[in-house]
Amino acid sequence: MLKQQFVTDEKGKKLAVVLSIGQFDELHEDLHDLRIIAERKKEKTIICSELMKKMK
Repeated sequence: MLKQQFVTDEKGKKLAVVLSIGQFDELHEDLHDLRIIAERKKEKTIICSELMKKMK
């Protein structure tokens, strides 16, 4: 669960968000993982047994 704080202007409009370093790192890692998944989306898939053979 994210615990965030907001920076607002004098009218209460949200301008920015403040996260802990840990929360930022987790979100950054998730975005990195999603980018890798998107880049590899069109790669051919193989079944698990084939992968295991290749790894041996």
